[in-house]
Amino acid sequence: MRILGIDHGTVRIGLALSDELAMIANPLKTLDVSPGIEQEIAQIVRQKQIGEVVIGMPYKMDGERGNAAARVEKFADRLRKALPDDVTLVFVDERLSSKVARESLGFTHRPKDREEKRLVDQVAATAILQDYLNTRQGPEAWLLPEEE
Repeated sequence: MRILGIDHGTVRIGLALSDELAMIANPLKTLDVSPGIEQEIAQIVRQKQIGEVVIGMPYKMDGERGNAAARVEKFADRLRKALPDDVTLVFVDERLSSKVARESLGFTHRPKDREEKRLVDQVAATAILQDYLNTRQGPEAWLLPEEE
């Protein structure tokens, strides 16, 4: 079963997709936020035979939910209605995912142009999804055979 990762923003939405074994996350694409974006994501879910959608929840650094979290929850409600009934929707903590994405891309600055921003959104979605996949597999998944 493939899993879709979402980094929701006010202007763009970064998407990442797991492999079929749900072990490795890869960047998929960046969508511009527009009316009906949830239908476009639901279409991707059906085309790619995705069984689970992971959405990054933008908690504040103190762990509280703010305006950004409320915006993501509203988006998730609309997306849930567009998704097939058998698709699971999960929230994960996304604090610092964009910062991690910029650093992993070697950006020492905030992205300046549209393409850099779109790339950061995809890599942030990939980081969110990979963190979820790692947590889901548990620490035993990373043991070498002699350590078991």
